Amino acid sequence: MHKNFVMVDGLDGSGKGVIVNALRKWAEEKNLNILNLKDFCDENKRLPTPDETADYDAIISCEMTNCWIGSALREEIVRNNKRDYSILSTAQAFALDREILYKRVLIPALKQGKYVFQERGVISSIVYQPLQGNIALSEIMKMPGNKLAIQNSPGLMIIAVVAPETVMHRLRQREKQDSAIFEEINFQRKLEQRYNSQWLKTLFQNHGSKVVYINTNFPKTTEDTEKETLKIWNDFKEDKFKEL
Repeated sequence: MHKNFVMVDGLDGSGKGVIVNALRKWAEEKNLNILNLKDFCDENKRLPTPDETADYDAIISCEMTNCWIGSALREEIVRNNKRDYSILSTAQAFALDREILYKRVLIPALKQGKYVFQERGVISSIVYQPLQGNIALSEIMKMPGNKLAIQNSPGLMIIAVVAPETVMHRLRQREKQDSAIFEEINFQRKLEQRYNSQWLKTLFQNHGSKVVYINTNFPKTTEDTEKETLKIWNDFKEDKFKEL
């Protein structure tokens, strides 16, 4: 478990980006030098080496990554293109993308005491993939990239909670349409049940993570979510965190 590591997850359109952005603003206010991995990948078409992250204090990360296997996932494997990649191939691709990210960037950064604020992670694989096809959770958990991520669990796991109907509305309002295979209401309802399950919370608690939920349903505003995020983060850093 890494106390400087915060992972944010939840349904698509649940406000994950708002939560990560609040943490980024916190880092900016502390005058920390911040590396956004998405921007780096977009510019360089690769992940940085540990040497290239040495001068940064905080890293903004996401999964899937924006290069290499992550690009194949985004642009081909999980798109609604009727090519129907197998769940095993999909799960292996996610796990390998994750393994490279952790070995090349996250673990070296965390060992150096840097902050890492990440949108999505191994919890997404645990929630999504058993619903996508005939694959056991045990098989997902034993994939090397997923095992590595569990062994390096975040100190703080924030799960954004929102109604599936709200998710579908928000996704339709987006300027950029992802055309992902997951964007269907019944699938979102099944995901919601898994994100809210006690067994999922216990899994990460057993690996040292503090797990907290942020409700982003209306009438909560972006500002409300950012304020709640910062309170949770500050309480966590000061060991004032209370289980919710």
